[in-house]
Amino acid sequence: MIDLCRGMILPLLPFDDEPRWLIALISDTGMRLAEAAGLLSEDLRLDTETPHINLCEHAQRTLKTSSSQRKIPLVGMSLWAAKRIKEQNTDFAFPKYCRQAKCNSISASAALNKRLKPRVPIGCVIHSFRHSLRDGLRAVECPADIIDAIGGWTTEGVGHQYGKGHSIEVMHNWLKRIEK
Repeated sequence: MIDLCRGMILPLLPFDDEPRWLIALISDTGMRLAEAAGLLSEDLRLDTETPHINLCEHAQRTLKTSSSQRKIPLVGMSLWAAKRIKEQNTDFAFPKYCRQAKCNSISASAALNKRLKPRVPIGCVIHSFRHSLRDGLRAVECPADIIDAIGGWTTEGVGHQYGKGHSIEVMHNWLKRIEK
């Protein structure tokens, strides 16, 4: 599915606009749709050695679990999308779907799935990109705990609660391996 996004879907989308940026952002980060749609522009950190998203809870959008709060390196299409978002100079990364009061990820899901439907296999939806990123990382033999850290999945076991976790550079190196 990741290859579909990069090779087929994004070039076929008619506009260089918020929905296209949102699809691109999700495809290379594995974020949940609500996480991505609820980003603030300031969450996109492009002026660092390793460009990344500082994913944290906001008043208009909560996070699913405590492990959902994380830093996600930007590579490939997600880096392109982040740059386009920052150029807009708005408070919210996706003002079409998120405002001061709340984030409307249901509306975003409907709009994105409508755009994707004629371009993807039956049964594929915007959430499929999240699972595809996990599959892509497995294909390059990325350790499961690093996959979990990138995607914000909870890793089982007491030992995973200790320490600072994986550095952004380590996660970036693994994401670069599946970048097209």
